[in-house]
Amino acid sequence: MTTTTTSASPAAAATASVRWRRMLLWIAHHALAIALSIMFLGPLVFIALTALMDDNQALTSQLWPKTWNWGNFTEIFEKAPLLTWIGNTLMYSVLATAFMLLSSVPVAYALARFRFRGRKLAFLMVITMMMLPPQVVSVPVYLIWARFHLTGTLWPLIIPMLLGDAFSIFLLRQFLITIPREYSDAAKVDGCGEFRTLVRVILPMARPAIAAVALFSFFYCWNDYYGPLLYARTDLDHWTLSLGLAAFRSVHRVQWNLTMAATLLVIAPVIILFFFAQKVFIEGVKLTGVK
Repeated sequence: MTTTTTSASPAAAATASVRWRRMLLWIAHHALAIALSIMFLGPLVFIALTALMDDNQALTSQLWPKTWNWGNFTEIFEKAPLLTWIGNTLMYSVLATAFMLLSSVPVAYALARFRFRGRKLAFLMVITMMMLPPQVVSVPVYLIWARFHLTGTLWPLIIPMLLGDAFSIFLLRQFLITIPREYSDAAKVDGCGEFRTLVRVILPMARPAIAAVALFSFFYCWNDYYGPLLYARTDLDHWTLSLGLAAFRSVHRVQWNLTMAATLLVIAPVIILFFFAQKVFIEGVKLTGVK
């Protein structure tokens, strides 16, 4: 028995040494990724821990909560109309994304598939619109919506998406030109028109690109601050989460635990959505050529 135990001990030690070396090699090979992950997750962990502290401990040298104050998340709903802001943000993000897809997909399909005079000029105009900052045209556009008595609401941000989005058109067009024409030609031989070819053949093949631009649009609208500040700042009932969070921070700047709880509530849906849709999102970004 003594001989067996003695012989097994060096073998176990050798196995442990090999595992330790492999782990060190893995850490060395992924050192940059690990460092970037810590840099990215560090602020989120800090926000989550501060959101669960009491008012006296928040932003002190003690980084771990003494008591877990889950009531902070219910208290912020009592001190601010967060449900109204969440509803407004969802309406803005969902409708703007839906309108963007409804208008941008046909335009991208036309630029990628149709041969007509001025096609390159039209595509150049789309690229030019991508380079134009929205602040440049804020004053004349605001005056136009003011004549229609829509200022003070979110509709000046939603309705223009029916006219397409330059960035989304560009991404979709870049993907659609990679789809072989043989598919659409075969559909036309079977009697499909352009609309049926787009709906039955092209759109199912373009799902990754459509998902990517939809997520880009949803994230932009969810985090948009400038647009709601410009059009809806005069009406509290039409505020979004980004605008409401800025006001909440200025009112409750001393109560950093409540401010962090509200911040965590705002960013959590975006993180959860990306977590479940990251596969199709990354695939769409790769296929559209975004770097």
